[in-house]
Amino acid sequence: MKKSRRSRASLAVAALGAAVLTAGTAGPASSEAAAPAAPGDGGPYLAPYYTTGDLTDDEQVTQDDLDLLVEALGTETGDAGWAAVAAADLDADGEIELTDVADLSQRIVYDDGPFSLVEASALDMQKAMNAGVTTSVELTRDYLARIAAYDELTDAAHPRALNSIITTGGQAALDAAAASDAARTANGGPRTMLDGVPVVVKDNYDTRDMPTSAGHGSWKNNQTEDDAFMVEGLRDAGAVVLAKATLDEWAFGFASEYTTESEPGSSKLVASPYVLARTAGGSSGGTGASIAANLGGIGFGSDTGGSIRVPSSYNQLVGIRPTTGLASRDGIVPLALSQDTGGPMTRTVSDAAIALDAVTGIDPNDPLTSEQQGKVPTSYTSYLDPTALEGTRIGFLSSMVGTNATTVRLFNRAKADLTAQGATVVEIATTPAAITATLNEGSGSTNEFKHDLDIYIAEHLDPDVPTRSLQAIIDSGHVVPGRASTYTSRNAVTPQQYQTWMGTHGTAIANGEVAVEALLAEHDLDALMYPSGNPYGTIGTNLRLSPNTGMPAVSVPMGQATASEAIPGAGVNLELLGPSYSEGLLIGLAHDYEQATRHRTAPVLYPALEDQ
Repeated sequence: MKKSRRSRASLAVAALGAAVLTAGTAGPASSEAAAPAAPGDGGPYLAPYYTTGDLTDDEQVTQDDLDLLVEALGTETGDAGWAAVAAADLDADGEIELTDVADLSQRIVYDDGPFSLVEASALDMQKAMNAGVTTSVELTRDYLARIAAYDELTDAAHPRALNSIITTGGQAALDAAAASDAARTANGGPRTMLDGVPVVVKDNYDTRDMPTSAGHGSWKNNQTEDDAFMVEGLRDAGAVVLAKATLDEWAFGFASEYTTESEPGSSKLVASPYVLARTAGGSSGGTGASIAANLGGIGFGSDTGGSIRVPSSYNQLVGIRPTTGLASRDGIVPLALSQDTGGPMTRTVSDAAIALDAVTGIDPNDPLTSEQQGKVPTSYTSYLDPTALEGTRIGFLSSMVGTNATTVRLFNRAKADLTAQGATVVEIATTPAAITATLNEGSGSTNEFKHDLDIYIAEHLDPDVPTRSLQAIIDSGHVVPGRASTYTSRNAVTPQQYQTWMGTHGTAIANGEVAVEALLAEHDLDALMYPSGNPYGTIGTNLRLSPNTGMPAVSVPMGQATASEAIPGAGVNLELLGPSYSEGLLIGLAHDYEQATRHRTAPVLYPALEDQ
């Protein structure tokens, strides 16, 4: 195990009467404006709401805190013992009253009210599991049932299949869920906020219990011995690896066209659950479609030049492209390691923060991760402050907004919403030449793919897989139709070309980071914002800003096209970019915006199954 995890005490809630605890009414984080608190190492609770009022110094609210507060009823400022309970004077009136006890009870992660799988967050699942309303095994079975019912469904209402899942964990996933349930019982609560939560990972992440095809047919039986570093982190956190999601072959482009399940010479496409005639985006389109359609709890994709943020925008999800090096790439089939990174794709910002916590860490197999030393908070959930936008300055380059009518309308509304939340939005009319150069820098996938794939083949590929070079892959005929010539040109890149490219491209990335930092400093900005794309389409070179600087970006829904616009219901995301290792800042900004606007909608074509 690469990270230590501290177990937590019991979450059981004693019956205190309706005045103290009302089932199903636990308050959301947005109802508390306290400054973020730093949770303890491995702590499973969301700050600030679910840590405010902690009296036992374990960075969570439990029955022990509630018992102490009940004993202190009537205590006032100046009384002996006030200091020990003052943190739970939640209405700040200088006296511990029944209302404080009732408020504190809502901060225990426990809810024995009705539970619905559709649109359930990790927090919803934890509350229900802690209350005994559901279990990880039941959650896993229910998601497997949804995959079976919906992923390949075609009928009058569903003219095109989603095709979002390549394989499921089956019994191995159920066994992991049962182990999580047993650990919850033994520990009296979850080990982390991911404990027992079913997770879908893109099928370029190595998993020891499911093959890793990278969307390619001749690799469909690539059973690796080990998990990718990020998958290892998920399992350490108690997450259930539910399934592997489809992707554009080799994470190549935005179409999500793959050959894993096809005969040579043919391919399949992933559909968006909102508009089935449209692609789910790429390359992490399977993750995008499956999480949007509620076929899994939390998803993970990978991003070289937009492959997390495009499907997040198309499918109304939150996507985080972390600082390059925050999450190890070891065990993820590469496209271009100068830009590759894995990251979460989720239905809420809080889920993305919870997910990101599990996959950071220094990995000797990915030396770039050493740069994160001292730059990673104990928990990204500590930034989930509903007032995070207040007093901030967020800039945008006019040239990155584009002219699409839907995008412009939604972006203008986003500016107003950010302003209403206390941010100052700063328009930058002239794009500096250094930023233009950064946006114009090409992707590393052309010159790096062969070199980086050879390393993966040597270090990770199942020895029984016969196609062990890019040339052998081309010769297999198992490629997306029309791409053989592209792969052939990439196969022709010489070691000298690769070395030359890495020198110039590395310099361009470093210069890009300097240019963005200078822009932020010149205008006294906390972050930049821009549309992630247009409805079911990209916008200029916006997606290159993050990979061509190595800086993190968070993409969050900013609304949908109306019935009178070109593609009714199509989603568009707002992207926020900040300095390297500023994920916490960006998560806070995105959370505040999300809580104030709540733009995500669930796709109506994939409702709850019976008893879900």
